[in-house]
Amino acid sequence: MTATRTAPARLFLGLLDDAAVFPPGNVPIPEAVPAHRERRSTPLAPLLGPFICSLPRWAELTAALPDGSPLPVSLTLPGGTEDVPAAMALARAEPRVSLVALEVPATAAGLDDLVYTLDRQVPPEVNTYVELPWADVTAATVATLAGAGLRLKIRTGGVVAAAFPGERQLAGVLETAVRGGLAYKLTAGLHDPIRHRDPATGFEHHGYLNVLLATARALTGGAVDAALADHDGARVAAAVAAIDDPLAERVRHHFVSFGTCSITEPVDGLLRHGLLPEDPR
Repeated sequence: MTATRTAPARLFLGLLDDAAVFPPGNVPIPEAVPAHRERRSTPLAPLLGPFICSLPRWAELTAALPDGSPLPVSLTLPGGTEDVPAAMALARAEPRVSLVALEVPATAAGLDDLVYTLDRQVPPEVNTYVELPWADVTAATVATLAGAGLRLKIRTGGVVAAAFPGERQLAGVLETAVRGGLAYKLTAGLHDPIRHRDPATGFEHHGYLNVLLATARALTGGAVDAALADHDGARVAAAVAAIDDPLAERVRHHFVSFGTCSITEPVDGLLRHGLLPEDPR
């Protein structure tokens, strides 16, 4: 354990969106759904966000659902704006799914059309995350998203090195979002709490604790890129543990969650760095 005290509990509430069915996890949906539902009846539940599924796999998802309480789902729409009507129709017709979020790719050029469609077809209780290329996250696009009550999705990894933004690049995105009052989620490459180089691929992965700390720095005027670049787990964990309750609430207002194909690995990381009071598993 590296932190001197545990972090505020609210700093990790709902932080882990369950992306088990996506690469590199690729857990079959008939296995992933019961596993997620089981976790929701354990002390892990407060850390969990929704189950993430893509629209093309909707039939697989519904085939795996038992009767009972609806499964909270965040639905990714690979087809972008054109997928929105079908997604909403399917969700309205399926009582075993509670659609809590949509995740929609877009570009700055297509943002106005997406906003128009979402405004007319998606109810306000469904949070919508718009995934933009890093270069398209500008003060103007952030203002458009915030003004429409939408959120930002930021990709932080993938199967090639180019899918990983550098610390300065990601810092610019986070700072722009925070300045614009925008909430965001991250996806891909964040299983580990601390920034590190994968020995198998050579890719530099961002750490989710680094992102929490970077968000705090963006809010308080600190060095955001330095927080993202730090490989020292003890130092990062101690800085996260020092975040107080009021700042934790502001941090999580912006950094809502991240998608992870493993729930175990991020929880192991929190325990390893002494940031949870007890093992929730």
